[in-house]
Amino acid sequence: MYVIRLADGTLRVPRTLTSEDGRLIANAYVDLVPGDPDYDRWLPESLTEEELAERRVRWQAGNDELEREFLAYRAEQLTAERPRAGQATAERAAASQEEQPVAGRAGVERQAGVEQEET
Repeated sequence: MYVIRLADGTLRVPRTLTSEDGRLIANAYVDLVPGDPDYDRWLPESLTEEELAERRVRWQAGNDELEREFLAYRAEQLTAERPRAGQATAERAAASQEEQPVAGRAGVERQAGVEQEET
């Protein structure tokens, strides 16, 4: 969030409202007019609405290359994960074959490679 300077000189300053136990209640803007105690502190950081709109346009335009780089990186990661995912699936299948349900007096129990006798 940015400090926004309106045409009349009012500053819209972002504020986060929290409960007494620290939980987030809301993010909001507080208007400060010239003469308010905190006005001079926030003025150097403020942007006009036009400057803010220009930043958004530049960010979105500059984001295209970053997005392409991320998508290429993610595609590489997915390609590298596929063999491992197949191996993990085969390992789970082998493990589940070793572990078969056995019905007994106490109900269905899991048997892991050990034969159980009913008594």
